Amino acid sequence: PLTVREVEFDDGTTGYATDGTPVDCVRLTQLGLIDEFEIDLVVSGINHGANLGDDVTYSGTVAAALEAILLDVPGIAVSQHSPDGPCDFTTGEGFDFRTTAAFTARVVERLEDVGLAPRTLLNINAPSVEPDGVQVARLGKRVYSDTLHLIEDNGGGRIYEIYGEAVLEGETDTDLGAVADGRIAVTPLHFDLTDVAGMDALASRDLSTLLDPAAREVGER
Repeated sequence: PLTVREVEFDDGTTGYATDGTPVDCVRLTQLGLIDEFEIDLVVSGINHGANLGDDVTYSGTVAAALEAILLDVPGIAVSQHSPDGPCDFTTGEGFDFRTTAAFTARVVERLEDVGLAPRTLLNINAPSVEPDGVQVARLGKRVYSDTLHLIEDNGGGRIYEIYGEAVLEGETDTDLGAVADGRIAVTPLHFDLTDVAGMDALASRDLSTLLDPAAREVGER
């Protein structure tokens, strides 16, 4: 069950909030939450904190934009790197989204000129400082200094913290490198994760020879 409530914004418009995921927001709307309304574009974000490199596989912000392209609707995911010093990921205190929001609005206005390919989303990541340009970049490799830290052992279960600081650096042509250098990174993403070279390598093996032994093992149990 998903709870939905109306939210009045400062400009007098009305939005909707749910206790579900960002993907649920897209699905609720696509399935008729708002009478006589059809989605023609999904903009997910602005997320408090970047979604760079490998992080896109964990990101609810990116997932909502992926849901859009599943529905043959253009999708844009927008995130902004966390600023140095104290910030609040719930209220947004410490984040200044004005430049990122203005840039995203212009992308939306000129989406046809941007040339977004069908069933492809744009993953936009802004630096925490005023950006010095925009770079089209590939996904980089996210590096973390994660540790397992026991916070509490109450007898009924242990509470752990597993996250550490993420290193914001990478090759110059990656989204990590672009944001580290103070530029907005724009990366086109799609669903096809198939490793074509890997398929060719697997096809050269006769994997069917593994089927009979597996069936015998199941029968012996």
